[in-house]
Amino acid sequence: MKLKNIILVFFSFFLFSCNTPEQSKDLPRSSAPEDEGVVSGGILQYLNECDKSEDEMHRFMLVKNGKVVAEATWSPFDPQDKQTIYSCSKTFTATAIGILQDRGLLSVEDKVISFFEDKLPDSVSPNLAEMSIKDLLTMTCGQESEPLNIRHSDDWVRAFLAHPVINKPGTVFKYNSMATFMLSAIAQKVTGQRLFDFLQKNLFEPLGIKNVDWEISPEGITTGGWGFRAHIEDMAKLGQLYLQKGKWNNRQIVSEEFVQQATTAYMLQDSSLSPEERAKSDWQQGYGYQIWRCRNNGYRADGAYGQFIIVLPDRDAVIAIQSNAMNSQEEINRVWKYLLPAIKREKKISKDDILYAHLRNKLSSLSIAAPASTDSASYLDVRQGDTLQVRISNDTCYFVWNNDSFVLGREKWLHGTTERHVWSILYNKKSFREFPPFKVACSYAWEGKDTLALYIKYLESPHTEKIILTFDKDGRASLVDIRRF
Repeated sequence: MKLKNIILVFFSFFLFSCNTPEQSKDLPRSSAPEDEGVVSGGILQYLNECDKSEDEMHRFMLVKNGKVVAEATWSPFDPQDKQTIYSCSKTFTATAIGILQDRGLLSVEDKVISFFEDKLPDSVSPNLAEMSIKDLLTMTCGQESEPLNIRHSDDWVRAFLAHPVINKPGTVFKYNSMATFMLSAIAQKVTGQRLFDFLQKNLFEPLGIKNVDWEISPEGITTGGWGFRAHIEDMAKLGQLYLQKGKWNNRQIVSEEFVQQATTAYMLQDSSLSPEERAKSDWQQGYGYQIWRCRNNGYRADGAYGQFIIVLPDRDAVIAIQSNAMNSQEEINRVWKYLLPAIKREKKISKDDILYAHLRNKLSSLSIAAPASTDSASYLDVRQGDTLQVRISNDTCYFVWNNDSFVLGREKWLHGTTERHVWSILYNKKSFREFPPFKVACSYAWEGKDTLALYIKYLESPHTEKIILTFDKDGRASLVDIRRF
């Protein structure tokens, strides 16, 4: 063997031996998917199908044997940016409850009302009195409907406890994000600090999760069930922690017993379905502690618009996805159709160099196309009052709206920031947390000689805002529609 090759082999061995899950706060990278038993061609098929679908993919990461074997980011998104992960937040909250139970600060059998004696309604019903932390975790707290309207009050805890508890707790599954908020409120009650701050020291720091943030309620409680902005690798790390039965770097972060309980199905979402009907849906496999059971003996954290942490114990694999999906079941179906067969049970398989080269090329060229114009127009400098200004020069549009400004490219994305708070970023119209300026990518297109469409893609959320302007015969602009998707 030539000296140069010997040096390269030694360096590669040194690099990977010094970067194992037990020694690094970041997940180690595999040199090729096949080195961990994953077929490059299957990943390539998956990515090609993602690009053909109506779903907008943002980021993807596949971990096998504790190593990242594939990671993808679709431009204009950046792999280093965090994104709102909606209800995937719930699994982080449940993990905090597990840590607190391990330390003897609470039990999942504790009654909810025991933590909030000063916020109880005048009359405590038998069902409310019986509601436990476990009932909050399993979405069986007994409320007939999810009390989302309480978000408009100034005291969410008091409003939740006043909401009727129609069913006996523990008997009926009803998805309830405010129940997860109550878990956060309980964690704050027993620790004296916000759930987010507790997790910083007890989960994020050991896992190497940095530069994240989480919304808070009007009374200063971490929202718990939503509002967490995390990186794709942060999501993969949580999945890997559960796959490793709560252990990280030889340290038991959360007990194996709690992981086992959390990933067990306690209640079917719809017990009236036949086995054949249930077999078609990943939302009918049962629910654990803020964790959904999946087909193929998997389980997942699950957020709106296609935010997923899918754990496959039988394949020693974790799949993390950030996207804006129109059909979440179809998104998971693609995982089962293309990725699952590619993830072999073997630790290592032989590599197809041609497919691996195609995969590398694909991973380096992923992008979301900027909108294309169907017409052209000559409006270059228009003004409509003090709140709306438009100027177009050299295929660049300068748009000022309500004291906020955007720079948009024609058939290309231009990056910027905005102070604009919209529903797609924060759970409420009112911001309960002072976030830094939001990162955006902006593009414009003519949809007719008098119609201009402005696209603002909020890069730390799944969403895009489309603003439609029309121009009269004198070249004056009017805002006619705002669409958010």
